Amino acid sequence: MTKSIEIPDKYISVPTGPTPASPGGGSGNGRRLRRRAGVASASGDQLLHRRPSRTRGVLLTGLRRASVPVGILVLWQIAAAAGLIDTKLMSSPAEVFAAGRELLTSGKLADALGVSLLRIVQGLAIGLPLGLALGVIAGLFRLGEELVDATMQALRTVPFVALIPLFILWFGIGEMSKIALIAFGVAFPMYLNTYAGIRGVDDRLIEAAEVFGLNRRKLVRQVIVPGALPSILVGLRYSLGLAVIALVVAETVNASSGIGALMANARQFLQTDIVLFGIVVYSVLGLLADFAVRNLERRLLSWRGSFKGA
Repeated sequence: MTKSIEIPDKYISVPTGPTPASPGGGSGNGRRLRRRAGVASASGDQLLHRRPSRTRGVLLTGLRRASVPVGILVLWQIAAAAGLIDTKLMSSPAEVFAAGRELLTSGKLADALGVSLLRIVQGLAIGLPLGLALGVIAGLFRLGEELVDATMQALRTVPFVALIPLFILWFGIGEMSKIALIAFGVAFPMYLNTYAGIRGVDDRLIEAAEVFGLNRRKLVRQVIVPGALPSILVGLRYSLGLAVIALVVAETVNASSGIGALMANARQFLQTDIVLFGIVVYSVLGLLADFAVRNLERRLLSWRGSFKGA
């Protein structure tokens, strides 16, 4: 049986000076702690300075993106002021801005823009789900491909502008024909990209998921949908752009309200400043739609690394 021996604290000495392993400079542990503290402080400084550099990069990117449009407007204004451009046929940017401000203060722009946006929303609400559903059916099932794909491929080659007389005969000259034209235009990009995205999922991922025992529902939700999502978002981006184009076509034919009607009335009185301002409004709508989809892609596809240019 062993006995434990207690040693009083007064007989235990703790070294406080430098150890032989680290002459004149404290212990090795102390040096390592100081080194780690220095690295931590350096990392903290980098974190503090990272945000301003990122903000500066965003500002520089925005300035570079805006440099070309601003340069074109400046050259356009200079040419109009120098008499190189006939302002009766091509109003100067200052005149276009003044016309837009007048429309804004009078309330005409808000009314026309509200009508146009409502048409786009209604057309997208019909065309996007239709194209997405048909793309999923044709992409997931061979029978769906055989029943749907040939018809969609044939119809997508028909210019939707050529369908205006037919839609007017079917739905009249009211809102329904314009909404149907927008829905027809946006359905095909959504279908094509959804179908291509589903069929573009790697077979090896499908086989690995089946090896791990995923059933059909989990396979679609966890493998096929994430794999096809980039292509689906591309289809959404194209569809929103085509929605604006279809809106322009729809509103220039028998439209009594909206941005197109505003431009048609201005054309009759040779008000090129209002016509040009309407074109600017259409372009801004397309730019905002593209910006919204880009942000959606950045959020939903944050897991995917992609090349951003050299």
